[in-house]
Amino acid sequence: MKFKRLMSTILCTAMVGSLLAGCGSGKNTETGGGTEPIGEKQEAEAGKVDLSEHVTLSLYLYGSPGAANEDILAEINKKLTEDINTSIEVKYIDWGDINTKYPLLWASGEEFDMAYASVNTAVPFYTLAKQGSLYEISGLLDSCTPTLKEAIGESGWTAASTSEGIFGVPSLGAGYNSYAFVYNKANCEKWGISEVNDLESFEAYCDASVKNGIYPINGNAEVAMDFYHMLEQTTGNWVPAPGIASNEMYLMCENYHSPEKIIHPAFTEEFEQFVIKLDEWSKKGYWPTDILSASTGDKEMYKNGQCTSYITHMGDWTGNYTAIHGQLPDQDIDAWYFAEDNNKVMKSSPAQDLTVINVNSKYPERCLMAIEKFITDESYYRLWQNGIEGRQYEIVDGYLEKPASFNEEVDGGGFSAWAFSNNEFKIPLRVEHPSRYEKMEEWGKNHIDDPYIGFSFDDSAVKAELSAISNVNSTLGIQLMLGKTENVKAALEQYREQLKSAGIDTVIEEVKTQVQEFASAG
Repeated sequence: MKFKRLMSTILCTAMVGSLLAGCGSGKNTETGGGTEPIGEKQEAEAGKVDLSEHVTLSLYLYGSPGAANEDILAEINKKLTEDINTSIEVKYIDWGDINTKYPLLWASGEEFDMAYASVNTAVPFYTLAKQGSLYEISGLLDSCTPTLKEAIGESGWTAASTSEGIFGVPSLGAGYNSYAFVYNKANCEKWGISEVNDLESFEAYCDASVKNGIYPINGNAEVAMDFYHMLEQTTGNWVPAPGIASNEMYLMCENYHSPEKIIHPAFTEEFEQFVIKLDEWSKKGYWPTDILSASTGDKEMYKNGQCTSYITHMGDWTGNYTAIHGQLPDQDIDAWYFAEDNNKVMKSSPAQDLTVINVNSKYPERCLMAIEKFITDESYYRLWQNGIEGRQYEIVDGYLEKPASFNEEVDGGGFSAWAFSNNEFKIPLRVEHPSRYEKMEEWGKNHIDDPYIGFSFDDSAVKAELSAISNVNSTLGIQLMLGKTENVKAALEQYREQLKSAGIDTVIEEVKTQVQEFASAG
């Protein structure tokens, strides 16, 4: 569900506004903050921002400054001053302070211009938009930043929208939600079995691994969620649904063409057959008996030679390929991507990483123009993402590498500028597996979009139920997903009963109601 009616309404309104008022036609709706900020907007000529005054914009990002951050930022500001007579001041929210300082930033009334936002931040993007913290930008796109408007595209702007308008600029670096069984083809040759491309060959690989005295899978309780992703992506048209946090046994949409069809898998035949299969695999020794109490993760176990495979998403294993496999012999690594079997590799929501403009910014046009440069101009992209060429990086044979002269104490640094990412400009790293970019290109031509783009679930009416459900998932749910029950069918019935008692039906009905209301509003 792309909610196209909502997007068409927003963009048509924006076009009318830009024709009437030029580049100064950005607005703050009543929901978005009420009054117009004073500043360059009032001085804007038709279709043009007055750039005669140099402006410094403040930008909040996660992380802390590295040794060379000021030098890199100086290069960015040199270019930005030449282009739009503007500079950027980066303010940092340290990693350990995110959950406290990020909400405080928005609650305090502090004056700043831009900040990183996401559907997964401590105060989610859609919450910020609904509570009036963000500047509504639809009226500025045509006249101020047409290149940015075209580059982001309809699905991106839809993800950055509510019924009140467009409240953020998503990145162009979205990944794909596809988990895989990552294994070593050298083992297949050694053991005389076929490469893994379906459930039957998966079991053959695991059986051969056990026969050769090594666990196919080894790790800790987090492996339970790996199997949950496997269930989702190997089953028909199932995709994740909102309502329950994605780090536990979440709700699912049983057909991505019909987003209102929301279920908890526990009550399906598919789930029952899957947990029975997990119970069989556990008894066959596919993973250790003490996996629930173990502390070391599966990829670290693989690195230590304690297993022959693991389950993770594409970006994880390909991006960390050298760190995991680089020191091991005979590594011919491949992956069976579960979602490919059902032609439903899903592109991550563009609202995963956004830049938002504070509703009280005096310079919203200038902010948007800066964002346009950062996302669509490769020279800015290189500075934000890689640093200064010759100092933080160099390009050798098409690969990104650190120069021989690089000194971490002097040259180290960089920014968590995820919201300025653009897949078009990414340069491969030698430490990555080359299939990373092959898959990105392949899936770019063949993927599905998240059917809930633009939707934000308000859990205020079901907080107690969600807490109770989380407790059930973290105990009996995980045990089922790792085959650690004495009687799997009896445990499944108990799990279903506990979910009912915790209020799973109430949560599902609340999610369905909100999804239907959102679709109707569009």
